[in-house]
Amino acid sequence: MTRRTEWPGSEDETHSAAGDAETRSGRRGRRGREDSGGPSSSRAESGPPRTPEEQARAICLRLLTGNPRTRKQLEDALRQRGIPEEAAEEVLSRFEDVGLIDDAAFADAWVESRHHGRGLARRALARELRTKGVDSAVIEVAVGRLDSDQEESTARELVDRKLRASRGLDREKRLRRLAGMLARKGYPEGLALRVVKQALEEEGEDPDLLEEHCLPDA
Repeated sequence: MTRRTEWPGSEDETHSAAGDAETRSGRRGRRGREDSGGPSSSRAESGPPRTPEEQARAICLRLLTGNPRTRKQLEDALRQRGIPEEAAEEVLSRFEDVGLIDDAAFADAWVESRHHGRGLARRALARELRTKGVDSAVIEVAVGRLDSDQEESTARELVDRKLRASRGLDREKRLRRLAGMLARKGYPEGLALRVVKQALEEEGEDPDLLEEHCLPDA
C-alpha cells in the first residue's frame, strides 16, 4: 500500500506526534517532566503571568493595543485588577521611560482630534483631559495650542451647520438654541452670543433686536 505523504504540521502528523508524546509521558512520569526543564503542556506555557510585574505588563500592553492611555488610566486599571502598588509603579515608570506612556503626546492628540472632530473649545477639552488624569500643567500647554482666532472660527463653522435647522423658530429661540449648542461644547458665553448674533445678522435679522437678546440679563 502506498503511504500518503503529509506536510510537516499537518493534522495526521500532529495527531500522531501527540499520541507518541502521551505514551512517552506516561512512561517517564514525574522524573521525565522534571528532566525536560520546561512546562509539560501548552496550558502551562499559555497560563497567566506568574509575578505581579508580569501581570501588570500584560494588562498595560493589552489596554494600549486598543487606544492610547494616560498613566492615570492605566494606574486605575491595575488597581482594579488587584496589582500591588509597588509592581504597578515599577511597570508604569518603565513604560514612561520607553515612551509607551506619554501624557503630553496624549493630550496634544486629544485636543487635535476633539477640536477638529467634535468642535470642542478649550474649556471642554481641559475638562475631558482632567477626567483622564492628565496633569494641569500638561493640559494648559495642550489646550494653549488653540488660539482665540481658531476657537472663534470653529464656533462659527458649528453655527453655520445648525442655522438651517433653526429656521422657522422665533429670533430669541434661535439665538438661545445656537448659543446653547456652543456653550455645551465649552465656548464662553460672550463668544457664543457674538458668533451667533453675527450669523443671524448675515441672514437678515435686525441687529438692534438681536442686541436686546444678547444683554446679560436676557
